[in-house]
Amino acid sequence: MLKKLIQSIRSPLRRPRAVRTTPEVIGNHQHSLRRDQFSRNAVNVVERLTRAGYQAYIVGGGVRDPLLGIAPKDFDVATSATPEQVRAEFRNARVIGRRFKLVHVHFGREIIEVATFRANHPQTDDDADSAHASRNEAGRILRDNVYGTLEDDAQRRDFTINALYFDVTGERILDYAHGVHDIRNRLVRLIGDPEQRYLEDPVRMLRAVRFAAKLDFEIEKHSAAPIRRLAHLLNEIPSARLFDEVLKLFLSGKAERTFELLNEYDLFAPLFPASAKALKADPEYAGKLMRQALANTDERIRMGKPVTPAFLFAALLWPALPARALKLQERGMPPIPAMQEAAHELIIEQCKRTAVPKRFTIPIREIWDMQERLPRRQGKKADLLLENPRFRAGYDFLLLRESAGEETGGLGDWWTDYQDASDGERRGMIRNLASQQEEGGAAPRKRRRGGANRRRRGPRNSGEGAGNE
Repeated sequence: MLKKLIQSIRSPLRRPRAVRTTPEVIGNHQHSLRRDQFSRNAVNVVERLTRAGYQAYIVGGGVRDPLLGIAPKDFDVATSATPEQVRAEFRNARVIGRRFKLVHVHFGREIIEVATFRANHPQTDDDADSAHASRNEAGRILRDNVYGTLEDDAQRRDFTINALYFDVTGERILDYAHGVHDIRNRLVRLIGDPEQRYLEDPVRMLRAVRFAAKLDFEIEKHSAAPIRRLAHLLNEIPSARLFDEVLKLFLSGKAERTFELLNEYDLFAPLFPASAKALKADPEYAGKLMRQALANTDERIRMGKPVTPAFLFAALLWPALPARALKLQERGMPPIPAMQEAAHELIIEQCKRTAVPKRFTIPIREIWDMQERLPRRQGKKADLLLENPRFRAGYDFLLLRESAGEETGGLGDWWTDYQDASDGERRGMIRNLASQQEEGGAAPRKRRRGGANRRRRGPRNSGEGAGNE
């Protein structure tokens, strides 16, 4: 499909300086995309808007991904109709957003997102002090509801590979910014001046990384050049928006590659400041634990299994936790309260950067708490822990720590065997623990180099799945 499309384009590859005023029109005889490959609901939205006298196209990832042989997760429509005009055409639609007004047209579980053509904002605002100012003094876009033409919309889009419009009637692709050339060369390239575009919206730096990881592209050198210097601008982005961006970054199935790119471009620290410090202090242990957690997440997504941000955040933050707890112990606080207080402080600090909802912070604390409870197995404690709803997540997290090189005195193997043992065998394992303690206590936990080859089995009769659920 893509090969046929590329062969039809004869103009040489060049770095686009501006969007064309007229697009390169790629006819249906020059590519293999057909309207029946797209969501029927998206096609219906486009056709209804067209019949009503408006321009309307499928745009962005819904065009880009099929060219790469990737099934799009959703389909977006760009139109000349205003949000209110779109809403008037569809009873099943509602207008959302303030900074960026959109219309969601609902078809059962599928939502078609419809956006009005946008125009670029003026560089300065005469009414900068008014509630309607579109930019702040640094050039950051505060509101993005300046409507324009199709050509304006292409100019305003962030990356060339997203400035592709599919005309469902003629099955043509309108390419305004050499996007097909950049798809051919596997490049993520900003439209316009990169520094200005990052100043307008620093989250574009994260989007560049996300697309590069998702599509296995490289960030074009001019688009990459300002990122490290401007990474600190993410500190000014609202924490709720950054949390949403983190989910997109790490739950796309390319979390491990995303992590490498974030660190390469100094973007990890603005998102996870404490974790970045721990990674710098102990790159072998912290790096191995984080990468393994991210690789496990990618594998679960590939297998179609559910994942939860709670386990992922617990893993990314964990390397920063022990040092904090140790400082509190040095001030005279007992070990368990020190760990609990350190966990509380760490989560509060992280929420200031990424607004992690309580439905995730509570499980994070419970997973960490399990790491202190799992070594305490005497009497009936082991069976009670096995019945705990967070046991599986805690157990998986223990194995993750061991795979990163933490020495736990064989705790992971013990719990693996205990889950598969009969009642009689379990009682014997508990008695053996008591005997070991009488003979001198369990071996102290310490960190070791190298991973552990652990059997990873879940508890019997458990529908919970792995700790990522």
